[in-house]
Amino acid sequence: MKSHPQLKVIPARYPGRTIGALVALFILAGVIQSVALNPRWEWRVFARWFFDPAIIHGLGQTLLLTLLGTVFSLILGGVLALARLSSSWLLSSIAWGYIWLFRSLPLIVVLIILYNFSYLYDTLSLGIPFTPLSWGNFQTINVLGQFSSAVIGLTLVQAAYSAEIIRGGLLGVDNGQYEAAAALGLSASRRTLRIILPQALRAIIPTAFNEVIGLAKGTAMVYVLAMPELFYTIQMIYNRNQEVIPLLMVGAVWYLIITTVLSILQYRVERLLARSVDRQRPPSRWRLWRSPVTPIATSEETGHVRGH
Repeated sequence: MKSHPQLKVIPARYPGRTIGALVALFILAGVIQSVALNPRWEWRVFARWFFDPAIIHGLGQTLLLTLLGTVFSLILGGVLALARLSSSWLLSSIAWGYIWLFRSLPLIVVLIILYNFSYLYDTLSLGIPFTPLSWGNFQTINVLGQFSSAVIGLTLVQAAYSAEIIRGGLLGVDNGQYEAAAALGLSASRRTLRIILPQALRAIIPTAFNEVIGLAKGTAMVYVLAMPELFYTIQMIYNRNQEVIPLLMVGAVWYLIITTVLSILQYRVERLLARSVDRQRPPSRWRLWRSPVTPIATSEETGHVRGH
């Protein structure tokens, strides 16, 4: 069998990209030098406070708020998304009204109203509206404290955005999947959980993680409740010692770490979902960068292929 020599592949050159990369590196080096060597950033103060027990406690409160807000908002958002897609005009209208209201209100307004809820209502009762029937009364001031107000406020606002994300993911599934699931005789709940939702997750996950990252940073808004989360703790410290910039950098670095971990988790989850669909692990960026260029066949081979 006659062997054909392989053509030598010469990679394309992009001088514009090279110049742009050099300019970007030059600017980055200048920024790093100005930040690292400027004594006014007070990096010794930064190092002294970075692992301080008060800061770590505030960080724990921020992570707990993020976790609870994410879980509860996804549950409530899923219910709202299903209600928006319901054939019942009443359920759809109530869900639309909820989403419209809490997407319109700033988070800080919701938090302040919840924290002052005991001023509006002395007690909370569980019963049938417009009737004297009641199964229990609770003092509002005992129910809505700092932590509970923060969790409820974050959940109420975040659920409105989560509902639209989940609804968009469900609508992105082809109608044929709904018809095929119905033809199998599956119940509505099994169709949603076993057929539709796994396919919708690939569209839901990226945007949902963006919202989780936004929620992690949005927990800083609960400082209005005087709750000792990360940002409020840092505020209290620099109000005493007036070391504002290094302490703000402590908070900034911790928020960077949180968002970085969430971004890595998002990347892993997306690769896992892609593997479940493609039945093989997608190549990482490092493997794509190091992968060799496939040799191109000679003109004789390509002509032979074209002839057939």
